[in-house]
Amino acid sequence: MSFDRSIKIAPSILSADFANLGAEIRAVEAEGADWIHVDPMDGHFVPNLTIGPNVVAAIRPHVTTFMDVHLMISPADPYIGDFAKAGSDMITVHAEAGPHLHRSLQSVRAEGCKAGVALNMTTPLDHVADILDDIDMILIMTINPGFGGQKFTHAMVDKVARCRAMVGDRPIHIQVDGGIDPDTAPLVAQAGADVLVAGSAVFRGGSVDNPGVYGDNIRAIREAALNAV
Repeated sequence: MSFDRSIKIAPSILSADFANLGAEIRAVEAEGADWIHVDPMDGHFVPNLTIGPNVVAAIRPHVTTFMDVHLMISPADPYIGDFAKAGSDMITVHAEAGPHLHRSLQSVRAEGCKAGVALNMTTPLDHVADILDDIDMILIMTINPGFGGQKFTHAMVDKVARCRAMVGDRPIHIQVDGGIDPDTAPLVAQAGADVLVAGSAVFRGGSVDNPGVYGDNIRAIREAALNAV
């Protein structure tokens, strides 16, 4: 995948119908999704338990765009290989999930995947300042991780802007996750984010039998973001 800073919408399947994930993924891709965002959670690092490598492998044949896997698990290192073999294109690990972030990123890249770092809201950007050349994406959490449907935290807009300034001309995506909808997308896009994760704001009101709603929701988020940049 070549690098570009165009706005990309990454629906989080955390808000999809788990009984019909393959069809849900095909539906949102057909309606304009740029990436598919997957949220493994371990019930330890975050207070929720979701999916593991077997589910990622099962949905991989349905993803024709780019599978962006955000590991909300600690420790992450023992599972990087499993999620890579399951077909992840990008694996994002939390800076808070282990003591050796640089080693984790090296492990992700050694598996042939793009490497991302997620920062919780109270984690400063300093955590990645010295390893920027080893990062393909920085994920700024705009909620506390672990559950979908939470409200956007406006104080994080400045953090996104500072992250964009820190990245400079490096080919590093800036992703935001949490409370993204047509009202908040312009704020983070103007601050410098280029990958917008949206769960409930994409899947709300639609279904595999009524996928046009997904398209309307994706277009509304994208247009709002583009109008701000």
